[in-house]
Amino acid sequence: MATIKDVAREAKVSVATVSRAFNDSGPVSEETRQRIRDVAERLRYSPHGVARSLITNTTHTIGTLLPELYGEFYAELIRGMDQAARRSGYYLLVSSSRDARDEFEAALRAMRGRVDGLIAMSPHLDAASVVANVPPALPTVLLNCAVSGDGYDAFTIENRRGAYDMVRHLLGLADRPIAMVTGIERRGTRSALFAAA
Repeated sequence: MATIKDVAREAKVSVATVSRAFNDSGPVSEETRQRIRDVAERLRYSPHGVARSLITNTTHTIGTLLPELYGEFYAELIRGMDQAARRSGYYLLVSSSRDARDEFEAALRAMRGRVDGLIAMSPHLDAASVVANVPPALPTVLLNCAVSGDGYDAFTIENRRGAYDMVRHLLGLADRPIAMVTGIERRGTRSALFAAA
């Protein structure tokens, strides 16, 4: 397995120059940078992620905590976040809380220092959990969490209002009964399909 010293020797530069070329942390001519990358590719060298993150103070990783990972909804949610992250040069570190508060808080703590930002979705996440488990400087976005007030970027879906608007719409269509098919009740919400019978 090739090391940074192997790349430096083959490219005829110092180890510090190889490091600067990969971290964009100092003056390296474009010609030298390309030579270093060509040698690294030929030797199949890739920078050590942990060491690189210590130098740059970034991980290029976004932590994503969800109640669970199973199902089409979560698969699409993760896919969309992953595509958006990759467009900006980031990757996702995904975990689930299995709908348990203690697991969710443990996952939050485990991501400290390993991610540059956090996206969290949990019915158990309240302001106290955020303050206790998320460093204040970590950019955090909350999805459908029980956190309100200033200081938190959050997206919340108004499930009750959506259901109310659907029923009102169906009632306005005709004087007919309305059927409702529901799924398993989980996380304080229930999936439902409304239709005019």
